[in-house]
Amino acid sequence: MLDQVADLVREVAQTIVLPRFRRLAADEVQQKAPGDLVTIADQESERALARGLTALLPGSLVVGEEAVAADPAVRDLIGGGGAVWIVDPVDGTNNFAAGRTPFCVMVALVRDGETAAAWILDVVDDHLTVAEAGSGTYRDGVRVKTRTDDPGAAALHGVVSHKYLPEDLGNRVRANAAGLGGYTAGKHCAGYEYPAIATDEQQFGMFWRILPWDHTPGSLIVREAGGVVRHLDGAEYRPTNRQRGLLVAANEDIWRSAHGTLFPDGAPAVE
Repeated sequence: MLDQVADLVREVAQTIVLPRFRRLAADEVQQKAPGDLVTIADQESERALARGLTALLPGSLVVGEEAVAADPAVRDLIGGGGAVWIVDPVDGTNNFAAGRTPFCVMVALVRDGETAAAWILDVVDDHLTVAEAGSGTYRDGVRVKTRTDDPGAAALHGVVSHKYLPEDLGNRVRANAAGLGGYTAGKHCAGYEYPAIATDEQQFGMFWRILPWDHTPGSLIVREAGGVVRHLDGAEYRPTNRQRGLLVAANEDIWRSAHGTLFPDGAPAVE
């Protein structure tokens, strides 16, 4: 099934998403919430993926970003047992709508609340990263593993996504991040950030807003490559979790170094 889903993801990307890149009409882009866009490509991609995925696995359910936007109760299906597909039809929609890269198509298969497999396709660069629980992570068919050493905080580079952080916490995190080797606010595309950690392009990522379609596919990809994906209090990330704050790292030691630098007084309180 890994190859069948990969073929479906690539077909949808090439026939629905890519043809609209830099060709969107004004009425094909809408705002779901302030600063949060949806395009006709998101909507059509999600419908096509839902049809294809449920055909591959009869009886399965689909939790897509746009379906949840229309009916938030759909998200509850993730914890309901059985096989559930989590779909991000265009990850990095704001990039896509602005004619920028990166943007991705992402899918994860969750069985009884645990992530079983994941697929992330970088649409323009055509890089496909796939992971299966217990079987490793593969990028374009080649197995990838995270780095196993910790060069120390001053040599770590990664992402501190502070867009949704409360103002006071955001100020503290940015000040503390000066102790790292370097960081950016990210490329506004989780489908880029997670594989970049798996391949050592960067060593960590810190995120505040945690939505399952953004983080479930990448979390399995990083873990199966040898990395760590935990909430700021150290709890392991699961698809059903709604707790804000997530720190992703290439390995256990790097997780501790990044966490200790960003949060020297311990994990912040999360409502």
